[in-house]
Amino acid sequence: MGGGRCCFTLLLPIIVLLNLVGAQKQPLFTEQRSSIVHLFEWTWKDIAKECEDFLGPHGYGGVQISPPNEVIVQENNPWWARYQPVSYILTSRSGSEADLADMIKRCNQVGVRNYVDTVVNHMSGFKAGKTMGTAGSVAYYEQRSWPAVPYTVADFHPTCEIQNYQNATEVRDCQLGSLADLNQTLPHVREMIVNYMNHLIDLGVAGFRMDAAKHMWPEDLRAIYGSLKLLNAKHGFSPMSRPYIYQEVIDLGGEPIKKTDYNHLGAVTEFVFSKAIGEVFRGKKSLKSLKNWGPDWSMLPSEDAIVFVDNHDNQRGHGAGGADILTYKDADLYKAAVAFMLAHPYGKVTRVMSSYSFDNSDQGPPASKDGSITAPTFLANNQCDTAKSGWVCEHRWPEIHHMVKFRNTVNNQPLANWWENGENQIAFSRGNMGFVVFNLERDKDLKANLQTGLPKGVYCDIISGRKSCNSCTGLKVMVGADGKADISLAKGPKVLAIYAQSKLT
Repeated sequence: MGGGRCCFTLLLPIIVLLNLVGAQKQPLFTEQRSSIVHLFEWTWKDIAKECEDFLGPHGYGGVQISPPNEVIVQENNPWWARYQPVSYILTSRSGSEADLADMIKRCNQVGVRNYVDTVVNHMSGFKAGKTMGTAGSVAYYEQRSWPAVPYTVADFHPTCEIQNYQNATEVRDCQLGSLADLNQTLPHVREMIVNYMNHLIDLGVAGFRMDAAKHMWPEDLRAIYGSLKLLNAKHGFSPMSRPYIYQEVIDLGGEPIKKTDYNHLGAVTEFVFSKAIGEVFRGKKSLKSLKNWGPDWSMLPSEDAIVFVDNHDNQRGHGAGGADILTYKDADLYKAAVAFMLAHPYGKVTRVMSSYSFDNSDQGPPASKDGSITAPTFLANNQCDTAKSGWVCEHRWPEIHHMVKFRNTVNNQPLANWWENGENQIAFSRGNMGFVVFNLERDKDLKANLQTGLPKGVYCDIISGRKSCNSCTGLKVMVGADGKADISLAKGPKVLAIYAQSKLT
C-alpha cells in the first residue's frame, strides 16, 4: 500500500509535466485553420484591420506580431531595434497598449489568434550614457541599469561575449554581441518575465514565439513556462487552455545545443526546413528528393515543428541558411516553395512571412518623415501596392492565400499517390481531398495522366486562377471516375493545385 502511494507520488509530477508540454504545443486555432502569418513590423491598428478584412475571411489561423514592449529609440528605426528591450511597458513603435488590446480583441473576434514575438533573453545593447525607449523610459547600459523593469547589475550574467558556439555554457551565459544577457535562473528575473507574459495573456494572446531560446537554459524556460497563466477564456479559449509556445532554436547540426534540448518544452522553429526547401527549389537538390521530406531530413517530429520558407532574420542573411534561403525577391520560386510547404503534411503549424521591401539589411519598415510606421495600401486585386507603400504582403499573393485554404481543408489527410518523373517533376495527393503538381524543369513541359485521389468532377486550379460563376478563371482539370486526370503544366517553375472546394461539378 505504502509502495503504491510512493510510486504515484513520483509519477504525478511527470504526468503534470507531460500534460503541460502537450498543451504548449497546441496552437489553439479556431475551426480547421493551420497557418500563422508574420506581419513583420505592422502597427497594431493595421493588424486589427487586416484580421477583419483579410486574415479571417481567407482562413489564416493566427498572426505573429513584432515585440510589443518598449525598445530603444534608434536613428532611422532599423528593424533590429525591436529586439533591444528597454522595459516591458507595452508602448512600441507599433502603437500603445490600448491599440494592442484593441487589436487582440478584434483579431480574436474573427477567429485569428495572436502570437507575441517575445524577447526576454537580454536587454538593450551597448550605448554610452543614457538610452531612451519608445515609452520614454531610460536605460544605462554601462551601469547595467534598466529602471523601468527594474533590472540592475545583479540580474545579469557576468559580461562576456559569445565567441565559441561549440561551448554550450558560453552560448547561454554570454552576450549576443553587446546585448546585456539576463540571468533567467534568478527569481527576480523570472518574476519580471512571467509578469510581462501574463499581462499579455490577460489581454487575450494565444501564445509566444520565444526569441533566442537556444541562448537560455531549458530548465529556466521550463520554470518560466510553468508559471504562466491559463489563457483568458473571455477571448474564446477553452477552459484550462495553456499558451502555445514556439521557440527559436537555430540548429543546422554541428553544434552542442540541439533543437531536441527544447522540443520537450514546446514547439520549435525548424530551420533545417527553411534551408533545405531553399536548396531544393533553387535546384541544388532534386524535387523528387522531397519524397521522404520531414524527419528523414534531420528535422523534428512533425507535431513539434513550426515550419517556414523564410523569416525576418534569414531573409536578410542573418540567422541560418545563407544564400539558400528563398524570399519574396525570388517570387516565382518562392511561391512554389510556399505552395509545397502548405500542401505537404509535415509541420504541425506553417508560418507565412509577410515582408516589406528592403535593399539594406538594416532597413526599417516603411515610415513617414517623423519615423512613424505607415500603413500598407492595396491594389484593385487586393494585393499590396509595393511600389507606393513599400509593403510586400506575400500573405495576400493569391498563390499563397489559396494554398492556406487548401491546407485547412486537407490538414488531416495522409500524403498519397506520389508521382515523380525525372528529377524535378512531382505530384501527390492529400488523401481524397486535394492534389498538387510541381514542375521545376526549366526546359521541359509536364504532360502526364496522373492519379489525383479525388472524386470524379471538374476542378479549378487555384494557382492559375479560381472558381468563379461555375467556371474557372485559370486551368481546368477533369478528373475521371478512376480518379485520374490528364495534367499539363508548362516548363517551370510551375504549380497546379486542386481540392474539394475548387470542384465545379
